[in-house]
Amino acid sequence: MNIFVVVFTVLGLILFEIVSSIDNAVINAEVLSGMGQKARKWFLTWGLLFAVFIVRGMLPWLIIYLTVPSLGPIGALTATFSGGKEIADTIEHSAGILLSMGGTFLVFLFFNWLFIEPKNYGLKGERFLHNQAPWFYTIISVILSAIVWFSLKDTPLVAFGAVLGSTIFFITHGFKQYAETQESKLINKGSLSDISKVMYLEVIDTSFSIDGVIGAFAFTFAVPLIFLGNGIGAIVLRQLTIKNIERVKKYKYLKNGAMYSIFFLGSIMLLEAFGYNINPIVSPAITFIAIGYFFLKSKRELEA
Repeated sequence: MNIFVVVFTVLGLILFEIVSSIDNAVINAEVLSGMGQKARKWFLTWGLLFAVFIVRGMLPWLIIYLTVPSLGPIGALTATFSGGKEIADTIEHSAGILLSMGGTFLVFLFFNWLFIEPKNYGLKGERFLHNQAPWFYTIISVILSAIVWFSLKDTPLVAFGAVLGSTIFFITHGFKQYAETQESKLINKGSLSDISKVMYLEVIDTSFSIDGVIGAFAFTFAVPLIFLGNGIGAIVLRQLTIKNIERVKKYKYLKNGAMYSIFFLGSIMLLEAFGYNINPIVSPAITFIAIGYFFLKSKRELEA
């Protein structure tokens, strides 16, 4: 892995983590506004350490280790940088379950946003599809069935990975829906203690971070790069939460860019799960293009 690919990958991970977690930052900012100074400071310091080192550091390592247990705990951390053919073959042989899991999760996430979630309409057709919400369940069922059907014969682990990805989607989706229903209660200072609010924010931050952690595997399997890119992105996002979240919210199509990049990243992971080789610069390039387009679209509307 040459230095250009490493830098480009890390930059793509940073951008993807920031933009895909904007909803999380908005919830954090609104709940923090109803907390005392001491609890707010605790969340922004110790909570940041938990978000960066535990969730975005340990979780990718744990996923690699569980997917390819033969690597061992140290090998799961350093395998991508070792350059050994035997280790590379081991990762390639076992990566199908991880790729299909991540790809299925991300594609489901995109279609949930496209058909069901409230949004600012950034492209033609989004309003029409948003009005066809019941089709979401048909589409994801067909996608899951197709992945399982085409993988059962030769690559059954890919089929299991797809089922696992759909399971993770519905679990995290449930947490996010709960967050939306509880948000108004938490903003009210008297409804819950500051300790309860801090614990709630940590749980919600973890559930929201799953998108970025799983999406990171479309960029690279190198745990140190995922930790670096997602970690820096999480730190930048916390700063935006404190100082500039209202300004960020004015760029109303950023979420669109994040979701379209999620769709392309998920599709790349599914293609790789079925044996297609995708150049490593494709994922960060698509992320920059998709998010850049919708950032400029948002900026033009602000300046109009």
